[in-house]
Amino acid sequence: MKRLFLTLMLITSISITVQAQEKMTLTLEQAQDYAWEHNRSLKNAALDVQVAERSKWQTLSTMLPQLSLGLDYQNMCGYEMVFETGEGMPALSIPLNPSGTLAGTAAIAISGSQIVGTMLSDIAIEMSNISVEKSRLDISSSISKLYASALAMEQTVQLLEQSLKNIQNLYDITVNSVKVGVAEQTDADKLSVQVSTLQSTINSTKRSIEMIYNSLRLQLGTPVNCEITLTDKIENLINIDEAAALLSTQFNIDNNYDYQLLQKSLEISDKQVTMSAMSYLPSLSAYYQYNAKTYFGKSEGMNMTPPNMVGLSLSIPIWSSGQRTTKLQETKLSRQITENNVADARDALLVQDSQLRYNLASAQETFDIQSENIEVTKRILENISNKYEYGRASSLEVTNASTELIGAQSSYVQSLLELINAQVELKKLLNQQ
Repeated sequence: MKRLFLTLMLITSISITVQAQEKMTLTLEQAQDYAWEHNRSLKNAALDVQVAERSKWQTLSTMLPQLSLGLDYQNMCGYEMVFETGEGMPALSIPLNPSGTLAGTAAIAISGSQIVGTMLSDIAIEMSNISVEKSRLDISSSISKLYASALAMEQTVQLLEQSLKNIQNLYDITVNSVKVGVAEQTDADKLSVQVSTLQSTINSTKRSIEMIYNSLRLQLGTPVNCEITLTDKIENLINIDEAAALLSTQFNIDNNYDYQLLQKSLEISDKQVTMSAMSYLPSLSAYYQYNAKTYFGKSEGMNMTPPNMVGLSLSIPIWSSGQRTTKLQETKLSRQITENNVADARDALLVQDSQLRYNLASAQETFDIQSENIEVTKRILENISNKYEYGRASSLEVTNASTELIGAQSSYVQSLLELINAQVELKKLLNQQ
């Protein structure tokens, strides 16, 4: 009975945990923090740092002493070496008895290429760390855009539902007017089509919202069935003061992660040129070997194995038929190509900075205009709706005013999204999370 009770408690605990994982309530900041911890791309970027560190130690280990131990057993199956000593003299016989050898070797080798290879590993680690920070910034920007898009589309649904409610009310009034012979059936038909169109638009927008939430789940690294509730209001994401501060912030290209990675690639090209030049330098290696030979069950036979042995080798390159020279020339040319790419990227980032500032300023102006426009179209529809109820406006005027309001609502939401996205893109370029 006790075991059954514990099993039920465990199942209940697991069920509660799963349910907790299937529902999340997030502010924008919480969503970004959660993504930094659970996003798989960011996890892979962090693992790349560890891979680069392991690669560095592999390179370093080639310059450290290498130790090896070997065991060897030999049995010549009773064979003896016979040496003829001359006429009338007995032959000299040397038995090759079974033996075993324990051999230990310590070796070390150093070359210029190994030293430069260690430097390249250091740069690779730095690039991996930069990539991690870049991934964090990319994820933050992506989360901000998806978060704002979801809120904007939800607001669109609310606006459309309000419009649908108003048109539905006018449709009901028209139907009653048709029944008493005050209005024409065509007026009711026009409003009916308007109602159906609005309902279809609402359904389509809701499906788009689900697609946005699916993208958000992928960025967050949550289960696909996780129910996400966003608690921030879209108006809170619009920070006019922050937008003005961004426009006045000077672009420091050295802080840009993309440019930092390009600079590191240029450093790698420099080190590759140095590595090619190192092929002209000599390489040095040394070793020590210890051998202990034992004979099994018989006397020592012919033993030519020294117990201790040391060696030193210096290899000096002299002639390679132009191979080293052409390799050095190739790396220098590659370095020039990388330098040109970095210069192009620098100019492109400066142009992008100007473009993003222009986009943000334009988005701000457009948002202000559309905010005013939506208020005007609301008042127009209300005015025409009131006139329609008293028979002083036609159904066509109501339909046109309703269509204009829907278009104004769509333009307002679009301008709001463009403002937020323009702000996010400029923050990303300026390396601000």
